[in-house]
Amino acid sequence: MARLYSNENFPLPVVEGLRQLGHDVLTIQEAGQANQSLSDEAVLAFAYAEGRMLLTLNRKHFVRLHREQREHCGIVACTVDPDFAGLAQRIHEAIEAHAQISRPLIRVNRPAS
Repeated sequence: MARLYSNENFPLPVVEGLRQLGHDVLTIQEAGQANQSLSDEAVLAFAYAEGRMLLTLNRKHFVRLHREQREHCGIVACTVDPDFAGLAQRIHEAIEAHAQISRPLIRVNRPAS
């Protein structure tokens, strides 16, 4: 299973769902870095230092960082989805599908209604 780091705006129920699926998820709050106005670069650098893929809803900035910054363990960029259990399951499946890729950029979208 994956080692993940969720940034500040990532929903805790999705984190909990990923943990139930066997993933090792550290939140920015648990790392003592919440409410510090850290830059996206600093968040990604922390995830890299911890050997974790980053979970984020901030797609635009982190997709750009994926292209610009070589040192990261992967980025899982998600769309907002109030179906937390469904989002956790889609993230789990996407991570499993990209398990052999180094530094993946994984996009997890809310399903069309």
